[in-house]
Amino acid sequence: MATSGMRSVVRKGVNHFIGKQKPFVFIQSIQLSSLPNQLTFCPCVAFSSSAVLHSDVSVKYRHGLSVFAVPLPSRKESCEIVLKPVSHTVKDLVNFIKEEDKGIDRVAVYRANEVKVAGSTTIDILLRSPFTLTINEDTFNISPPEPEVTLPSETFERLTEVKSLTAKLYSQLNVEEYQLKRERDLIQQIEEYRLQIQPYLTKKTDMEKRIQSRNRQLMYIGSTLMGFQFGFFARLTWFEYSWDVMEPVTYFATYAAVMGMYAYFTVCAQEYNYVDAWDREFVNKFHKLAIKEGFNINEYNRLTELIEQCESDLRRLRDPLQVHLPIREL
Repeated sequence: MATSGMRSVVRKGVNHFIGKQKPFVFIQSIQLSSLPNQLTFCPCVAFSSSAVLHSDVSVKYRHGLSVFAVPLPSRKESCEIVLKPVSHTVKDLVNFIKEEDKGIDRVAVYRANEVKVAGSTTIDILLRSPFTLTINEDTFNISPPEPEVTLPSETFERLTEVKSLTAKLYSQLNVEEYQLKRERDLIQQIEEYRLQIQPYLTKKTDMEKRIQSRNRQLMYIGSTLMGFQFGFFARLTWFEYSWDVMEPVTYFATYAAVMGMYAYFTVCAQEYNYVDAWDREFVNKFHKLAIKEGFNINEYNRLTELIEQCESDLRRLRDPLQVHLPIREL
C-alpha cells in the first residue's frame, strides 16, 4: 500500500533552451497520496527517443475465418485482417498488410527454422504450425490457436476437384461469349497485319508488272527466232539445197534442242515445260529486283503467313460444325 509523502518520479520533457529539441529527463515531485494505491512507480525508469513500442500479432478464429491482428508501424495502431483459410494465401496476407499501411516496405513469413514460406501457401497450411511474421525491421513470433474445425486432406482434394469442375462448367456456359471475343481479336489482328503489309503489296504489284512485261518480251523474241529458223531451213531445202543435204542439218538442230532441255533438267531438277520455265524465270527476276529495290521478302512472307493463319482460325471459329472440335482432329 502506498504511504503519504513525496516521491521522485522520472518524467520525459523537452529542452527548449538548446537550438535542437532533444529529449531529456527531469525529476518531478508529486504527492503519492493523490494517486491510486494500485499504481507502483520505479525511480530508475527512463524513456529513449529511439524506443518504439509494438503490440504483438495475434491470430484467432471467428466464424470459421482466420483473423490476424497486425500492428501498423506508421499509424501506431492494430488492424484486423480477415482471411479465408482455404481460398486466401500468404501472398494475400502480405498484400493486405501493405495496403493498410503504405509505410511498410517488406513483409515476410518464416517458419521456426528460418525457412521462408512461399506466397502460394494457403492460410490453413500456414496456421498448422508456429511461424514468424516480419514487418519492416520488426519480427513477431506467432503461435496459432487450435482450429475450430479440422478438415482432413481428402476434403481439400474434394474442394480442388469442385473448383476444377466449376471452372469447366463456367467455360462451357461462356463458349459463345468467348467465341465472340476471339472473333473480334482475330479481326483486329487481320486488320493490323493488312495495314502493315499494304506498302509491300503496292511495291510487289509494281515489280510483278515490270517482270511480266520483260518475260513477254522474251517470249516474243523466242517465237520470232523460231519463225526465222523455220523460214531459213525452208529456203535452204527448196531453193538453195535439196532435202538430202538439209536432213542432217535439221537432225542436229533438233538434237541440240533436246540437249538444251536435258541441261535444264540437270540444273533445275525438274522437267522442262513452258509453265514451269515461266514461273522459274519470274521468281529469279523477282528476287534480283527485290534486292535492287530494297524489298524485304522475309517480312512480307511473315505477314502473309500471319494473315493466312488468322483467316484460317476465323473460318474455323465461324464453322458451327467445328466449334467444339479439337485442333488435332481437324
